[in-house]
Amino acid sequence: MNEFDIKAAGWDLNPMHIERSEAVAKQILERIPLNLSMSALEYGAGTGITSFLLKDNLREITMLDNSAEMVRIMNEKIISSGVRNLKTLFFDLENSSWTGQKFDLVMTQMVLHHVVDIKNIIKKFYTALNKGGYLAIADLFTEDGSFHGSGFEGHKGFDPDKLALKVRSVGFENISHKKCFVIKKQISETVNRHFDVFLLIANRN
Repeated sequence: MNEFDIKAAGWDLNPMHIERSEAVAKQILERIPLNLSMSALEYGAGTGITSFLLKDNLREITMLDNSAEMVRIMNEKIISSGVRNLKTLFFDLENSSWTGQKFDLVMTQMVLHHVVDIKNIIKKFYTALNKGGYLAIADLFTEDGSFHGSGFEGHKGFDPDKLALKVRSVGFENISHKKCFVIKKQISETVNRHFDVFLLIANRN
């Protein structure tokens, strides 16, 4: 089991997870002209909160995650809600090639800072998109490492301008980013911190 398998059952019980997804979904709706002919892929979908929020604005959403427990929770939510245009995929995109269908939107929230090779995963997003499709990345602004604490081997957030250069180097265009949420997190018994989250959006040419 990975750490997200352990966290899956209680994920939706954290109000911040809901609020953050609502903020990301709201900005996606404001900044991307979604319509009911479009299909989407949510990478690192977790329990699918963002996809459920956007399901009425898209024809179909594939919710991909490499945590078996997260996928199980998503499947339970699909069954209990009776939703017909959401489906799950248990798949490790970071370490595998994408040869599946093409999408009109690839979105990911608070996942990129866990990925070792950023440019490689962005290339896979590009491959998974139809021409003219959109990429939406929500993640932390650069922070001092206190968000995850000692022992975390991922990235300490991102400078969105530098991330935009990586996105552009893969072939994306019309890149923009703006702050979309503030995470309030207790990092010790006496210290609470605020961590800003941005949403970067780009087009596949």
